Amino acid sequence: MKLLELSPSGLYCPPADAFIDPWRPVKKAIITHAHSDHARWGMKHYLAHQDSAEVLKLRLGQDISLQTIPYEKSIEINGVRISLHPAGHIPGSAQVRLEHRGKVAVVSGDYKIEADGLSKAFEPVTCHEFVSECTFGLPIYKWEKQSLIFERINTWWKQNAENGLNSVLFAYSLGKAQRILNHLETSIGPVFVHGSIWQTNQALIANGLQVLDSPKAEADTLKAKMKGAMIIAPPSAMGSPWMKKFNPYRTGICSGWMNVRGARRRRAADIGFVLSDHADWEGLIAAIKGTQAEKVYLTHGSTAVFARYLEESEGIHAVELRTLFQGENGDLGDS
Repeated sequence: MKLLELSPSGLYCPPADAFIDPWRPVKKAIITHAHSDHARWGMKHYLAHQDSAEVLKLRLGQDISLQTIPYEKSIEINGVRISLHPAGHIPGSAQVRLEHRGKVAVVSGDYKIEADGLSKAFEPVTCHEFVSECTFGLPIYKWEKQSLIFERINTWWKQNAENGLNSVLFAYSLGKAQRILNHLETSIGPVFVHGSIWQTNQALIANGLQVLDSPKAEADTLKAKMKGAMIIAPPSAMGSPWMKKFNPYRTGICSGWMNVRGARRRRAADIGFVLSDHADWEGLIAAIKGTQAEKVYLTHGSTAVFARYLEESEGIHAVELRTLFQGENGDLGDS
């Protein structure tokens, strides 16, 4: 019996009769993280990391049947030993390790290699089979250290504030927004967030995570309080009437897609910052090598190119796996 197979409902572990990040309603769903392409509504029972508990309830409903466990703790389902391990993607993100009859498979979900100071850092898990995303699986994607990116963000904000301008920075509401908040130089000015980010922050704080608890940027916020402010908002707010209250302002976008074709992907933004919650080309290779896997399944992104590279240059057997993991919020996604 296979330990993992692709079914119409998603990645399936037959001996455990459980699915990992299924895209259709099933009885038992193991969730790698709370982004909406991985954590969908309608499952009879969910298993996830304990740091995902409150944000999953926020997104899927307070009455979901949810079991949470810490990293490294094993549980057994139908003879399959299951444990969750740090993925470093967002708070509570996990790799799912499945062990049955001496064989080990790991489903990584989404991950990044650089520790972000918010999520538990990625740890490679030795296995026979490894399922890996390759969102940025091309050699052109190479991230700078996040400290340099945050230095540029803070410098941009300071320059705007000195010129009497507010700064509106677009970033995905779960993971990247909190990562940015925790690295802002708050001595520059006040910090506000969009309502969706504020709700997410409250859920994460309730789960015990250390997140800068910034107030909502509401309609009745006095303009005097907004002077030289930093406002963090999801990409969906770009160009919306909600933005008018921040005039005069400059806009920026944080995304791995800013690495190339920046002018087009920035759309109406004034500046783009290359900051991703996914591994770059070198990070993907390092992570895969770290697992010592005999076979690698690739999902989402440049699967064909990356599979060819692994086969021809690294001697790793790689197979493309067609899934519905596509990120969130349009072309910027959760990148």
